[in-house]
Amino acid sequence: MDNINVMEYWLKSSERDYETMKIMFENKRNTWCLFLGHLVIEKLLKGLYAKNNQDNPYAIKSHNLLALAEKCDLDLTEEQVEKLQIITQFNISARYDDYKESFYQKCTDEYTAVQIKNIEEVYIWLKGLLIEK
Repeated sequence: MDNINVMEYWLKSSERDYETMKIMFENKRNTWCLFLGHLVIEKLLKGLYAKNNQDNPYAIKSHNLLALAEKCDLDLTEEQVEKLQIITQFNISARYDDYKESFYQKCTDEYTAVQIKNIEEVYIWLKGLLIEK
């Protein structure tokens, strides 16, 4: 696959996960909603990496959103860095048993609503970078 096909793969996959994230949020499946939110952002970053790397469109094998953003040579604000660091935690906290219970307790409806807003802001920003010519 060339870099544009790889980019489109990540974009479409991210869009599907974004819709699923919203459904999970509506149904108060907060921990899984935020876990999917992490995947949404991870896939957009991998798509952006593919778009910008014609010779090697396959991103590093990482779930660390800040590391992926750095590989994409993004000029991040402090606020964006903070959001990516927080969203990265959703991958680890929802995945590993020793973190799951404390993460479940943390994911109140109010906390999840704030984090979904942050995920949506990052989603719109990264998707904009992906689809611009």
